[in-house]
Amino acid sequence: MFSAAFRNALRLATLAVALVGLPAAAEETRTRAEYTVTMGGTHIANVTIILTDNGSQYALALDAKIAGLAQLIASGSAKASSVGTSGRDGLHAQKFDLLTRAAGEEFTSAITYASGSVATFKVEPPIVDNIDRIAIERKQLATATDMMAPFVLRGPALDKSLCNKQMPIFTGVERFNLSLKYVKDDMATSRRTGYQGPLVLCSVHYTPISGHYTYNEITNYLAQNERILIWFAPLKLAGTYIPYRALITTEAGDLSVVLTDLTE
Repeated sequence: MFSAAFRNALRLATLAVALVGLPAAAEETRTRAEYTVTMGGTHIANVTIILTDNGSQYALALDAKIAGLAQLIASGSAKASSVGTSGRDGLHAQKFDLLTRAAGEEFTSAITYASGSVATFKVEPPIVDNIDRIAIERKQLATATDMMAPFVLRGPALDKSLCNKQMPIFTGVERFNLSLKYVKDDMATSRRTGYQGPLVLCSVHYTPISGHYTYNEITNYLAQNERILIWFAPLKLAGTYIPYRALITTEAGDLSVVLTDLTE
């Protein structure tokens, strides 16, 4: 059985990974994006995302590892893949797989999607149900996608309209919604990041639907958190935008995910 500490770490890691899910381009392309994850200013992990897209089908591969000083007190890794169709309105997941390892424990999630709904899902080891866990209902899976594909933002301009987005996400364990809202236009100026130029900043509101435990501190904290932010930057392909930075305020300090290198 997973420890409470491991479950909480997985929760934050899942949301952080979701916030940097990389979109596909509308033509033959291969994109590599590297992100650095910090907690309270301390480097704790590296994330690499590789995208291939032929204009109708996409594949995403994510590899994340604990790094920096965090390696002295913990070890862990995550691998995720998302495949499906690519269109002018974004990515549409057909299959999602997740593997995480931490504290000597391993967790896998495998999900298939059809027409914007969950078709099948399996997690190992199975999640223990009890009176405190909100049961997942079939109707809640009728509209859902994975935690990488919905971060395809396409539009005529880098403006506030990009933040008008609702993300119904299912991880195999939990069903939750992410609602984006426009905050302001911004600018990336640091030469230490993988992009310099105009950005759009969106706030993110997390709404738990099912699969979570009512007493879970992370669930309750995220639901009440008013400072979950994500910045979007344009790719060279006109009309396509990717996450540049994501930030979640926690009691231990800001959890920040920043784009450090981009190859298009």
